Amino acid sequence: MRSDASEVYRRYLSAVMLHGHASARACELGATDLYALNILELTGAMTPGELSARTGLTTGPTTRLIDRLEQAGYVRRAPDPGDRRKVIVEPLGGPADLDRVMGPARRRIGGILGGYSPEQLETLFDYFVRAAEAYRESAEQLRTGGED
Repeated sequence: MRSDASEVYRRYLSAVMLHGHASARACELGATDLYALNILELTGAMTPGELSARTGLTTGPTTRLIDRLEQAGYVRRAPDPGDRRKVIVEPLGGPADLDRVMGPARRRIGGILGGYSPEQLETLFDYFVRAAEAYRESAEQLRTGGED
């Protein structure tokens, strides 16, 4: 294993976060707004409480986040079909500029991935799936004060 593996990985994560912030700014959104839109697009409609848990925001900031996204036309509040006393937040689409903004990075990453063999890609994507779950579990533990 590389002696600088931790540093390389931390630089990678920092670059991903920096690009996320720059992409959000280029679409005239806050980074958390873009992150919440991504969550909604990946998982579909959810209650404000679920969105709060997934973004790590408390109730007040989540309400303001939904207000901003609704005002910008990216989401709408609708009655929950299973319980009309509840509200769900439905994605209506992402920022029109997002594909343009993300295009250069997507092409660069696509070029990098194109250099890997199918077996190497399987390993990479296995890592992405497993690491995402590890990060979600760790975030939940941090949020709830649990320990490993």
